[in-house]
Amino acid sequence: MLWSPSYYRTWLTRATEVESLNSPEELRRFEKGKVELVSVAGATIGRATFEPGWKWSTCVKPIAQTDSCQAPHFCYQISGTLTTRMDDGSEKTSRAGDVLNIPSGHDAWVVGNEPVVVVDWYGASNYARG
Repeated sequence: MLWSPSYYRTWLTRATEVESLNSPEELRRFEKGKVELVSVAGATIGRATFEPGWKWSTCVKPIAQTDSCQAPHFCYQISGTLTTRMDDGSEKTSRAGDVLNIPSGHDAWVVGNEPVVVVDWYGASNYARG
């Protein structure tokens, strides 16, 4: 379990690691966006950039081949405005400076003309993977 005390004991005893999202280990591109990935302490962290006009259901759904995004996300939003709609119809809008916990089963889209950039500590490893 990612957040268990034993995970943290293991994590804290590891050697110092430094990776840069500016030189990602992996880059996944999709329509109107990309996710840059690095691995640190056994976890995959991603920086996702969504351009104006990006919507999960039109830009990533063809890759994921699911009705809605099944990747949960735990993110910090760096820029832009993002609206997320859960499968139950509930919606939340997030902005730069917000911390997001988005469960599986959602759609999302960029609002306005500013790109949305988020750093995702939980759902990036399988995001936009075909």
